Amino acid sequence: MNLDHFGMDTITLAGPLEAKLRAVKAAGFTQIMLNATDIVGHPDGESAAIAAVRASGLRVTGFQVLRDFEGLAGHLHAYKVDVAKAMLEMCRALGSSILLACSSTSAHATGETDSLKTDLQKLALLAVPLNIRIAYEALSWGRYVNEFPQSWDLVQEADRANLGVCLDSYHILANRTDLGLLPDIDPRKVFLVQLSDFMWQELRSPEDRIDTARHFRVFPGEGVHSLEVAELVRQIDGMGYRGDYSFEVFNDDYRQLPLPMVCERAKRSVKWVSDLVSRRSLPLRRTSTSRG
Repeated sequence: MNLDHFGMDTITLAGPLEAKLRAVKAAGFTQIMLNATDIVGHPDGESAAIAAVRASGLRVTGFQVLRDFEGLAGHLHAYKVDVAKAMLEMCRALGSSILLACSSTSAHATGETDSLKTDLQKLALLAVPLNIRIAYEALSWGRYVNEFPQSWDLVQEADRANLGVCLDSYHILANRTDLGLLPDIDPRKVFLVQLSDFMWQELRSPEDRIDTARHFRVFPGEGVHSLEVAELVRQIDGMGYRGDYSFEVFNDDYRQLPLPMVCERAKRSVKWVSDLVSRRSLPLRRTSTSRG
């Protein structure tokens, strides 16, 4: 495991898209996670944003995020299908093979399993002609799906080749989900792993989880849950996952720092994570018994 296995998320960085891409490339990263706002919010338009990404030479880890898609009916469902189609087209234009979809928080959505399963099947079907995979992520404040065992159950129920799960350390830690359930997941159906930590032990309410998630995450190795993040990475690696890791770090302080400084913190985090996995893979050293 090395720097090539990790990507940064543009959400961590301040400034225009081109400056973010240059800083990430200069730090030695080879991939970047993009947000829809990077594209539609570009001052010169969507085409200029796509051209900048392609010219950067960075591989796009994934494109995010489709929200509140599943469980809706009637005109609300039709509206979300239109949104999904537009995001899938942007995803393809950027050269990304993964669209991230997070579990619904909508008060208008049903939690009925068949409806959720059918909607995820439809989303996966829409993505097939574009050669895009859907990574379904359980938000820790999701209305019906808020832990990875639930997202995995739905992915299994939907049973589509291009539908898998995204595992996000923040949401797993925030809900204190049992890491012992990770081996239940087929590693071939883990399409993306997002890593971050945070600076306090307890998150006492959904509002607290949301606020921390959107403003106070830190890179792995900088927070107070290092043991849990380490165990998460060890288990995912031990399962046989060999895909990408992305640092999804929403942090207001980082967005006030120079880009090279933030990228350097990310590189230190890569070393921290990589050292964990390297130590795990080392064979046990035999102790020799001296004979006299």
